[in-house]
Amino acid sequence: MGGRISELGEMLAARNIDALDGAVFDLGLSSYQIDDPSRGFSFRLDGPLDMRMGREGRDAAMIVNLCPESELADILYKYGDEKAARRVAKAVVERRKVQKFATTADLAGVIRSVVRPDKSGIDPATRSFQALRIAVNEELSDIETALEQAAALLKPGARLVVVSFHSLEDRIVKHFFAEQAGRKPAASRHDPAGLKPTVAPLFKLVKSAPVLPGLAEIRANPRARSAKLRALERLAA
Repeated sequence: MGGRISELGEMLAARNIDALDGAVFDLGLSSYQIDDPSRGFSFRLDGPLDMRMGREGRDAAMIVNLCPESELADILYKYGDEKAARRVAKAVVERRKVQKFATTADLAGVIRSVVRPDKSGIDPATRSFQALRIAVNEELSDIETALEQAAALLKPGARLVVVSFHSLEDRIVKHFFAEQAGRKPAASRHDPAGLKPTVAPLFKLVKSAPVLPGLAEIRANPRARSAKLRALERLAA
């Protein structure tokens, strides 16, 4: 049974599963999808401007060709941390007036024309492609929903383990885990919320810092270089 990560609760309920001994989320893209030009995830392999994990809903071409300039700039900045988001959006909108975008190579070429390579050596199109992929698949909201559903089903002693691959994903996981483990900042003494009785957390962090890949793992699998693993454990009732 397949489905979106945010549909975890429904998929488990369909199989009469109401509790978990553990759960592992790998938030990375499938290498098979990245390396398949027909899926349109990579600017290194020319293909249709798609980027959908499934085959439903709007694709990247619809966003690039139809979104107003300001909305497109917001997507690039919010989901890709692209400092040149406004320049990229302006260049895209100007170009689509002449010809609509249909392929990944076409879009990447326009992005590279307005974003200079930096010292990191990362391709100038990387951040914009990440942003579009996240927007197309609504990835961040899906992660938040899935974390809540999985945590609610964990048995005492069970762990929720998540591997993320970029800062936006990791920030969501980090904040969710900290909140569940009772590590929220204390309320201000002027805030009425500070008068509420403290509730003991139901979870604990397995480690306060994420587990990072070692050099040997990165050599064997370069795509693991940005991975961060975090784990949350359900306490005894």
